[in-house]
Amino acid sequence: MEFKQEVLDVLAEVCQEDAVKENPDIEIFEEGLLDSFGTVELLVAIENRFGITVPITEFDRDEWNTPNNIVNKLTELK
Repeated sequence: MEFKQEVLDVLAEVCQEDAVKENPDIEIFEEGLLDSFGTVELLVAIENRFGITVPITEFDRDEWNTPNNIVNKLTELK
């Protein structure tokens, strides 16, 4: 499976919403799909699934605000 699709699957699971796969430019925080608890859950899921550690201090909501941005940031980190 393609990395992007895997990331979107994890994000959809954490957000409990397939809209993140259907519209990868959706503003996940503005739309209420992810909050601070969800952010922590997402970072743990990313580490467990991909072995990519993203320190919470590196998580800037303005840079991680859409599924596409999340995929891009993780691609840089892997």
